[in-house]
Amino acid sequence: MGDLFWNKVAAVIIGLVLMVMLIGVVGEVVFPEEHGGDEHASLAYPIDLEAVMGGTSGPAPEVVVIDLGTLLASADASAGERTFRRCVSCHNAEPGAGNLQGPNLWNIVGRQGGTYPDFSYSAAMSEHGPWTYEELDHFIANPRSWLPGTAMAFAGIRNDEDRADLLAYLQTLSDNPVAFPAPVVAEIEAEMAGDDMAAVVDGETTATAGDLEDQMQALEDAAETVIDDQSGEGALPDDAIGDDGEN
Repeated sequence: MGDLFWNKVAAVIIGLVLMVMLIGVVGEVVFPEEHGGDEHASLAYPIDLEAVMGGTSGPAPEVVVIDLGTLLASADASAGERTFRRCVSCHNAEPGAGNLQGPNLWNIVGRQGGTYPDFSYSAAMSEHGPWTYEELDHFIANPRSWLPGTAMAFAGIRNDEDRADLLAYLQTLSDNPVAFPAPVVAEIEAEMAGDDMAAVVDGETTATAGDLEDQMQALEDAAETVIDDQSGEGALPDDAIGDDGEN
């Protein structure tokens, strides 16, 4: 082997080293290596873990539950009549009309469950109590869940306002409509109103609100009397005041 061969080998080795070095330089330029420290913070992409995990920032939203009495107070019977069109294939609603796949719903509010004439009820429905607005609301929302064993195949109405409108329409299906339950807020205000509500003093019921007003007026009168008496005792005689009006 002559010098020419070894020169070729050396040239190949040097070429490989240069190529490796060049690849490293190009790699750093194209794909900069990320290191810890604030000077490289701009190279990192922030990840919103709460968004990825399906969470939300801040306090949990407040769930407002509206009572049935409040919903019925603003319910629309005409809208409920339109909703009732989903029921006419199985139920009559005229007084004295016969039954269809389901029983007649005239006078349904307040009626004992399973009692309409000439209809074959399920055992679960036959044992059910009176149909109050609350009972009907739960049943219409999900019949099979609320009353297991019922033969009613209706899937239910999940929307609270739609059910309230339907209940308002069912109220009209009667010669003697049953009154809606009072809204919870109205019941609380009614309990707190009136002069007959007993006032509690020192943990004991001692008087009505009207009695307390009389007692407060008596205390004010007594306080004014004491002030007037003290003012009379402490008044300066006329000769204690100088000609210029100052004592």
